Amino acid sequence: MNDISQRVSSHFSEQFGAKPLLVRAPGRINLIGEHTDYNNGFVLPAAVDHAIFFAIGKSEDAARCSLISLDFDERYDFDLAEIEPLAADSWQNYILGVVAEIQQSGREVAGFNLVFSGNVPRGSGMSSSAALECGTCVGLNELFGLDIPKVEMVKMSQMAEHNYAGVKCGIMDQFASMMGARDQALLLDCQSLEYRHFPIELNDYSLLLCNSNVTHSLASTEYNVRRQQCEAGVSILQKKFSNVSSLRDVRMEQLELVSEQLEEVVYRRCKYVIEENLRVHEFTAALTQSDLEKAGKILKSAQQAMRDEYEITCPEIDFMADFANAHADVLGARMMGGGFGGCTLNLIKKGREAAFITVLNEAYENQFTKEITPIQVNISDGVSLIKG
Repeated sequence: MNDISQRVSSHFSEQFGAKPLLVRAPGRINLIGEHTDYNNGFVLPAAVDHAIFFAIGKSEDAARCSLISLDFDERYDFDLAEIEPLAADSWQNYILGVVAEIQQSGREVAGFNLVFSGNVPRGSGMSSSAALECGTCVGLNELFGLDIPKVEMVKMSQMAEHNYAGVKCGIMDQFASMMGARDQALLLDCQSLEYRHFPIELNDYSLLLCNSNVTHSLASTEYNVRRQQCEAGVSILQKKFSNVSSLRDVRMEQLELVSEQLEEVVYRRCKYVIEENLRVHEFTAALTQSDLEKAGKILKSAQQAMRDEYEITCPEIDFMADFANAHADVLGARMMGGGFGGCTLNLIKKGREAAFITVLNEAYENQFTKEITPIQVNISDGVSLIKG
């Protein structure tokens, strides 16, 4: 056990007088493919070694549950028969939503106690929310012997975010947290849910995350707006092309044929998604061919498209990405995650990380009077039980 899992285990035993089941649920990075998942497209995420750790056990009261967040220093008690969403942005919603989804599937959950803590930076685009959902789902599945298939747990976790957190997310984050594998990314088709583990071999380069330490409150609302804009484009495209069920089915030449019928902003949103799907395939091909320079160029083009076409960046992120993309040791950089803050993902020469962080942080502090937080990540396994 590491320090965090030991801490949640000890706290559970102190509070509830029993030895808990321990679960680790990782955050994730996404190498390429932003906002394509809810458009049934392609993504290339990977689970990482930053994770949330859970201690969970059965309650003495079969109808009553207690949740303790060590990071928020909060406790929440609830009755299984009276589960409802709380205020927006409440951490409890991610757990309550999972319980509700399990109940709605016809499976029975009895009273339980749960303690959790983690080191996935919130608001960084590393999807601490999906880790919280997936870890809860796996813990309850194991605790009550529910025998829920992994892919169904992924879907339950996604729907928890839809119905309780109010974010109409795609399935990528939960899929990566649940199904990740050490040193491998997941090339995932978000329509069929077919996937394959894709070895990540970066040779003389490494992946460095730089957290802007900016989290904009408009991220979740704007996320839903982007989804609505994509759906508006699909509804126009469907009138001309009978095979179109989502933007994943659309080619650029088809989009051009209906461009005059689309609002200009809807056209740009659709263009971004269609081309981002192509970038996922181009990026995986570049990695297969060990052409890291080409992979870097694809990251640069993705950053430009997120800024200009999908409009999900912010001044701080644009500054960091532009700085990195002009730096000799960086092959390519882009914003990672839902947008409006979070991290940049940098493909950087091994051994040059510390020097790059120093100069980037100095420039960033001069521009915005705040510091970045560098995050070194290793690609890890997905959700797992911890043997203690």
